[in-house]
Amino acid sequence: MDLATLILLALKTSIFLTVFGLALKTTMDDALYLFRRPAELGASLLSMYVIMPLFAAALVALFDLHPAVEIALIALAVSPVPPVLPKKQIKARGRGSYAMGLLVAAAVLAIVFVPLAVDLLGRVFGGSAQISVATIAQLVLTTVILPLAAGMAVRHFAPAFADRTGTLISLVAAVLLIASALPVVITAWPAISSLIGNGTIVAIVAFVIVGLAAGHALGGPEPEDRTVLAFSTASRHPGVALALASANFPGEKLVLAAVLLYLIVNAVVSMLYMKWRHRGRSSIEAAAHT
Repeated sequence: MDLATLILLALKTSIFLTVFGLALKTTMDDALYLFRRPAELGASLLSMYVIMPLFAAALVALFDLHPAVEIALIALAVSPVPPVLPKKQIKARGRGSYAMGLLVAAAVLAIVFVPLAVDLLGRVFGGSAQISVATIAQLVLTTVILPLAAGMAVRHFAPAFADRTGTLISLVAAVLLIASALPVVITAWPAISSLIGNGTIVAIVAFVIVGLAAGHALGGPEPEDRTVLAFSTASRHPGVALALASANFPGEKLVLAAVLLYLIVNAVVSMLYMKWRHRGRSSIEAAAHT
């Protein structure tokens, strides 16, 4: 087994363990949270799958971006929630049931939505773009549904074990994710650097900010839900985006670099949003005690 294969295995394992660890604290009510609340589900889908694809298309039309960046933005805009996101949302004091419910709903609906959206975008842009339902289903099953089902099953049949091991599993997953992602970023850094310029950073920052703003606006009256939908709208599954790009633009080798650049920018901008949310919450709590 060579180093690249080992890194890929570690990355996949970290994603599986992250979702599995979250699932050890998840109930069936959490998983079905949005399916039982159609109004909230509709607002979430509007934010993620209508506003963001339209804005990504506008960015592609307005900016003279590298083709790899254009492909990455469009692919990310129609991709579901990344499997590691609920942990970040819960850490930011988002409602856990909404975060897990949105992860499940977006993953299940992506199996049908993503191929349809890709076909529609291909027609709009005068090209031919497609991806099979089987490809999306495999990604969704391996990165979301299977680890979620496994963790929930352990919680149901061995709740004491789930309570004892949940934190440890999440810690191992975080270490594995950092250890596997860091070499990928370092290796790809020259390619990432080559994409910077011609408005690339501005376009990606705008993509993330509009995602955060749309989710915040459509997340409802509860601050916790606004935080969850803001992160979900701005953050998308990189594996699905790369699968879309590979299926339709196999000759464009810089898409991985473009997606990694998006992940870096998204992390920075989302951190600023999180600080803003914490500052606003602290001000409200201080006012309530006076």
